[in-house]
Amino acid sequence: MYNVMSPKAEEFISHEEILESLAYAEKNKNNRELIDGILAKARERKGLSHREAAVLLDCELEDKNQEIYALAEQIKKDFYGNRIVMFAPLYLSNYCINGCEYCPYHLKNKHIARKKLTQEEIVKEVTALQDMGHKRLALEAGEDPVNNPIEYILESIKTIYGIKHKNGAIRRVNVNIAATTVENYRKLKEAGIGTYILFQETYNKESYEKLHPTGPKHDYAYHTEAMDRAMDGGIDDVGLGVLYGLNNYRYDFTGILMHAEHLEAYKGVGPHTISVPRLRRADDIDPDVFDNGITDETFEKIVACIRIAVPYTGMIVSTRESQSCREKVLHLGISQISGASRTSVGGYAEPEPEEENSAQFDVSDNRTLDEVVQWLMKMGYVPSFCTACYREGRTGDRFMSLLKSGQIVNCCHPNALMTLKEYLEDYAAEETREIGDKLIAKEMDVITNPKVKERVKEYLANIHNGERDFRF
Repeated sequence: MYNVMSPKAEEFISHEEILESLAYAEKNKNNRELIDGILAKARERKGLSHREAAVLLDCELEDKNQEIYALAEQIKKDFYGNRIVMFAPLYLSNYCINGCEYCPYHLKNKHIARKKLTQEEIVKEVTALQDMGHKRLALEAGEDPVNNPIEYILESIKTIYGIKHKNGAIRRVNVNIAATTVENYRKLKEAGIGTYILFQETYNKESYEKLHPTGPKHDYAYHTEAMDRAMDGGIDDVGLGVLYGLNNYRYDFTGILMHAEHLEAYKGVGPHTISVPRLRRADDIDPDVFDNGITDETFEKIVACIRIAVPYTGMIVSTRESQSCREKVLHLGISQISGASRTSVGGYAEPEPEEENSAQFDVSDNRTLDEVVQWLMKMGYVPSFCTACYREGRTGDRFMSLLKSGQIVNCCHPNALMTLKEYLEDYAAEETREIGDKLIAKEMDVITNPKVKERVKEYLANIHNGERDFRF
């Protein structure tokens, strides 16, 4: 049944293959010789198979676990340096016709306030996000062909790209909406989206169907094969994710790596990003049924093993996680984080009244964007608001070839420093600006090409004098 090149979900995500892989990992979790061999392969920076990664995830040998964490940290540095890309979600609508048992947007929930942003409200929300300093958004919407048709999503994207307030501009719009048709993906591509994001929630077909008893999302195959259709529609960059806490984490960890292998083999490009959300408390969801069933330690191991197994992929952690948890996983593989997020429909321009709660889940990290930026810089990271690759056409296989060859650093690091300088000039608190300017001066030494370094110095001076949007 297992066939990485098959277009059928139940063949490229084979239940039998996952069970065999989990049994193999359980049997070999203390096999020192095998684990040494897997780590030796991982050090080549070419990735691991889902079965090899499952062995590392199950490994109980403490000295080998420390090697796993150290290797994940080094691979993260090799591919992504110390840059952390910043973004924010924007919820357009929570109208939804699905019956997902873990999501408060489910059709039968009569407690939640149903909302849908008008184009005028989107202008206000995006202006507020620009005034924070955000340049990259992830659009979210429930599945409802009447209230949230593809035309509404497309109009919203056009509105967002057209908003210019002071020095603000949203330069990349990523989209997280329900699985759809090749034709609709083509429309999203033409609208200029960055990454198409769709979480699988769980790869276990039986669990998936029970968790999605009603609505179009019930169709496991249609949902799981969505990324293939998105690529058929011309979208170069796709983002995977599962919701840890819904199902057995070992199963879903193995499943998402199999999905990455399928995209790499069948479409020629693996996932641009992999997200690692954990279930959080939400309205009308029984906490005794879904209890966020993995520990912080297990979560950290999952992040490290994904980074080793899929070294090229961007990894995202949201404000679902606390500051302390995010701090632990940053060095293990995370390359993108959200800041100052609202999971309600609206809420950036004005706080949402408590009696009108429309949030999808509780946020654990409630700091402002400036507080998050300063926190990252104090730890030696470079907060990046860069969107250059998408706008320069470095997407899909073109991005991946540069990343895998190590050449992307010649674009990414200068762009990160210049977009950070924009943030410092336009939005940062005084203390944040002082910390940031010192960090930029230090990070200039990372740029080894003398011509590039000289041009970056020139651009930084131009940014200080009021010019914007320089990029390599």
